[in-house]
Amino acid sequence: MLRKIGLPIVFLLLAYGFWVSPDFKVIAAGIAIFLFGMLSLERGVNVFAGGMLEKMLRIITDRLWKRLGFGIVATMLMQSSSLLSVLIISFLSAGLLDLAAGMGIIFGANRDHHRRLAGCRLWRQGVNISAYAMPMLVFGVFLALQKPRPLRGVGYILSGVGFLFLGIHYMKEGFEAFRAGIDLTRYAVPGLLGLLIYVSLGIAATVIIQSSDATMVLIITALSAQQIAYDNALAMAIGANIGTTVTAVIGAIGANIQGKRLAAAHFLFNLITASIALLMIRQFVWLVDNFSDLVGIAPDDYALKLAAFHSLFNLVGLAVMLPLIDVMSRALRKLLKAGPLLIDRPRYLNRAVMNYPDTAVEAVRNETLHLYDNAIEIILHLLGLPVGLVLSKLDLQQVLAQHRRIPRYDVDDSYGRKIKGIYSAIIAFISQARVSHATGQARSLYALREASRSIVEAIKSAKHLQKNLYKSALSGNPFVIGQYNIIRYQLALVIRELDAFRKGVMDKELPLLALDNLKILIEEQDQQMNHAIDGLIRERKISPEAGTSLINDSAYMYEIKKNLINTAASVFVMKRPEEIAIERQMTLDKAELLDVLNPDGQRQTKT
Repeated sequence: MLRKIGLPIVFLLLAYGFWVSPDFKVIAAGIAIFLFGMLSLERGVNVFAGGMLEKMLRIITDRLWKRLGFGIVATMLMQSSSLLSVLIISFLSAGLLDLAAGMGIIFGANRDHHRRLAGCRLWRQGVNISAYAMPMLVFGVFLALQKPRPLRGVGYILSGVGFLFLGIHYMKEGFEAFRAGIDLTRYAVPGLLGLLIYVSLGIAATVIIQSSDATMVLIITALSAQQIAYDNALAMAIGANIGTTVTAVIGAIGANIQGKRLAAAHFLFNLITASIALLMIRQFVWLVDNFSDLVGIAPDDYALKLAAFHSLFNLVGLAVMLPLIDVMSRALRKLLKAGPLLIDRPRYLNRAVMNYPDTAVEAVRNETLHLYDNAIEIILHLLGLPVGLVLSKLDLQQVLAQHRRIPRYDVDDSYGRKIKGIYSAIIAFISQARVSHATGQARSLYALREASRSIVEAIKSAKHLQKNLYKSALSGNPFVIGQYNIIRYQLALVIRELDAFRKGVMDKELPLLALDNLKILIEEQDQQMNHAIDGLIRERKISPEAGTSLINDSAYMYEIKKNLINTAASVFVMKRPEEIAIERQMTLDKAELLDVLNPDGQRQTKT
C-alpha cells in the first residue's frame, strides 16, 4: 500500500523537478547512477562470494566484538548499511542468528563511515573521480560478460565502484551548476526550528532514495558546492541516520516476529542516537572542531568535518546503546509478541535468503524440523497420548495405562492447519531457490524435500490407522484391545527413541549408522506383530475380519515409523553432503536388515 501511494508521488516530484531545472536532472541522474553502482556491487558480492556471507555469519556471532567487527567490514564491502540490515533480518528469520547477535551486527554497521571520510578528502584535493570511473567501467563491463563466475563477480564489483564514482561526479557537477542560478543557503532557518526542518529533509531524502549512503554523498556534495549551510548539513546527516531504518522496517514486513524485533531494535538505536546528536549538537560541533585542529583539517573544510561529525555521534550512540542490548532484547520480546495462529505458518522461509545457498538450506532444514514437530504432535494426539509425557523419562507402559481412552480427533483439520501450508511453502521455496544443480546445497535441498514428503506420508498413514484404532477402544475383545495397545506403544517408543537421537546426534561420530539399530527394531516389531496376529487368528481368539484389520493397521504403523526414521536421517544430521553420502553407503538397506533377523523375527547372534 505504501509503495503504491509513494511511487506515483515520487514520479510526479521528479517530473516537476526536471521541468523546473535542468540542473536538477544532473543531480537526480547522479543519484540514480550511484544507486545503480550499489546494485552492481551487491550482485558482484553475491556472484564472487558464492554464499560466503552466510558462512561467515555462523562463525562471527559468538562474541560481541566479532559481531561489531563483522557489521563494520560487511558494510564497507557492500557499501550499504541498509542492505546489510535487510540481509541480517533475513538471516534472523531463517534461524541463523538470535536477536542479540543481529543487533550487534546492525550496531557495528552504523559505525562504518570511513569510506565517506576518504571521499571527502578526494573532493578537498580536487581529484576528478570520474577519471577513475571510466576505466573501471570499461574493465568491469568486459569482465561481467565473461562466463567464469569469479570473473563475472570481479566485473560487477569493478563496474559497481565505477558507477559509484560516476554518480558522485554528476551530483557534484549538478550542485556546482545550481550555485550559479540559486543559492539554497538563503533559505536556511536558524535555531531549533531550522535543525528540525533539515532533520526532516534528511529523513525524507533517505526514505525516497532508500540509501543513507547516497543521502550522505548528496549532503556532502551540496555542502562542498556551498548550497547548504554547515549547521543544516549536520541536521540532514542526523535525519539520514533515522531515515535509513525505513529500508529495514520495509524488509521486516514479510519477516517473522524475530525479524520485526530486529527492525524495531535498529529503529530505536538510530532514533536514540539521532536524539543524542540533536540535544548535544553544540558539544559535538566543539568536539569536531578540536578534533579537526588535532589532525590538521582546515577550519573551513566543512565537508570533511561533516563526515567526522557523523562518525562521532554514531560512535557515541554505539557506546550508549551497547550496554543496553540485552535489556532492549528482553523489552522487545515483551512488546512484540507472536500472536496465536489458527493456521500455523512457515517460520524460517524468507524470499530474501533464496540467493544464499547455505542459508537457504538451513532455512529449509529448520522449517522441516517445524513440520516434523507438528506431525509428531498430530500422531501422538491421534494415539491419545500427551507429547510431554511420551518425550519424558516416564515408563511408557505406565503412560499408556494412564491414557487408555482415545478421544475423537479431526486429523484432516489438523493437517490443514499444521501441515499443508508449511509443506507447500517448503516445496515452493525449494523449487524457487537459486541453487546450482549438482552442488552439495542442491543435494541437501533434495534430501529435505524427500524428508518433508516422508512426514506427510506418515500423517496419511496415521489417518488410515485412526479409524480402527478408535473402534478398538469400543471392542469387547481383550485380545484386539491388546494388539492396538501394542501399536500405540510401539509408535510412542519409536518417537521417543527419535527424540533421544535428535538430542544426542552431535555426540555421535556416525549418527546415520546409529539409526540402523532403530531400523532393525521396527523390522523385528513388524515380524513379531504379524506372527502374533497369525497366532490369534489360528487360536480363534480374534475373528479373521479383526485379524485382517490388525494386519492392515500394523502395516500403517510400520509405514509411519519408517517415514519418521527416514526424516530423521535427513533432518537431524547436520553434516556436509559428501560426508552423508559416504555414511549412507555404510548403512543397511532393507535386504541387509532382513538378513540380520532370523525367520522368527529375532536378531541373529554371532557365536
